[in-house]
Amino acid sequence: MSSYETRRETDRGFGLSRREVAVVGGASGLMAITVALMYAFATTPIAEVNQLVFSVPIVGVLVYGAAITIGDLIAERGVENGSTGTAFVGMAILQVAFAAFGAGVIAFLPAETRVTILGATAIVTAVLLALVSTYVYARSITFEHWGRFSTYGFLGGIVAILVGSFVLSELLLVGFVLIFLGFILRLGYEIWQVRDNRNASVGLQTIGVYVAVAGVFVHVLQLVRAYVLSQQ
Repeated sequence: MSSYETRRETDRGFGLSRREVAVVGGASGLMAITVALMYAFATTPIAEVNQLVFSVPIVGVLVYGAAITIGDLIAERGVENGSTGTAFVGMAILQVAFAAFGAGVIAFLPAETRVTILGATAIVTAVLLALVSTYVYARSITFEHWGRFSTYGFLGGIVAILVGSFVLSELLLVGFVLIFLGFILRLGYEIWQVRDNRNASVGLQTIGVYVAVAGVFVHVLQLVRAYVLSQQ
């Protein structure tokens, strides 16, 4: 048994409580809105802005990373303080950031291809979510270390993309993989939080799961787009 397994034992089980259903339902609803916005933004200047900021990859990463971080902090602060307006502003920033990024990925593609790519991405993301959730709920251990490892993944990805933007372009792929892995680990961490922190705010947990799922979604979206285009 590893040191992580001995630190904190938790009950296994797959029966979802009303609180867990509320978190999953809330995050799913937010994700559905984000996907709809991606499709809507794809034919607007917002998609062109995405192309502009990513003309230098590290600039795009920093811009969207800052938007997601700021939106997350504002939304959580609003929930903690009971301020619906503040929470709404934070969620709006998060949704626009993820939607603008996704719109940039599917922009300049035929409308029917956009629908296909978004649909396929939703399916793959749902499968990944199911796999991670099953793993977390099947293990009677803490996943706190996944939160730390996700941070390492994000930081490592940023460094790799920084170097790849100016020195060694091959590192851009490494950066993509590290940040993608960071979001998957973050997803596992957030699911563990939902599983074990039963007295935590449903609103805060919903935001955490949404951000993790949205991060996974936009990375899968890029992979699906690349695959679809390779088949044409």
